[in-house]
Amino acid sequence: MKRCWQTADPMLLNYHDTEWGVPVHDERLHFEFLTLEAFQAGLSWTTMLKKRENFRRAFNNFDPEHIARYDEQKILTLLDDAGIIRNRRKIQATINNARCFLRIQAERGSFDNYIWSFVDGKPLQNQCKNWSDVPAQTELSATISSDLRKRGFQYLGAITVYAHMQSIGLVNDHLEYCFRYKDLS
Repeated sequence: MKRCWQTADPMLLNYHDTEWGVPVHDERLHFEFLTLEAFQAGLSWTTMLKKRENFRRAFNNFDPEHIARYDEQKILTLLDDAGIIRNRRKIQATINNARCFLRIQAERGSFDNYIWSFVDGKPLQNQCKNWSDVPAQTELSATISSDLRKRGFQYLGAITVYAHMQSIGLVNDHLEYCFRYKDLS
């Protein structure tokens, strides 16, 4: 079976085969990916996948309503949790982003409505033959990042937003020869 990722890591293979690029419409999962992408900056996605269950436990399964109420004591508890990335600024940004996420839900009915409006509800279909064809960011990711920042979000620059777009299926960046490309086209 041909895949765009050449790896023997079963966790990464499973993520590629079952999640990466699959359109997401679940609010909790949207917030989970936003949070993991923000924490991932400077690290490998494999590191994030290995810590994903720890993050789910530590961050109340990425429930933005719960996270929006975190206080300094909870931040200190998270900073003591060796199972996650212990970065105070990213933890504080997650709390802030939960509040911003809730505001978008109130304004637009759901975060899903908001994020998918950037592609008119249909995933963009790239036609990449190799990894050098896959962009790190696009004009659209810069537009979304700018809008998120105007709404108060943190740690979501154009590159991070593009990775998020790939994760949640806003864009299909599976390589053309990959078995998942046709499935998601």
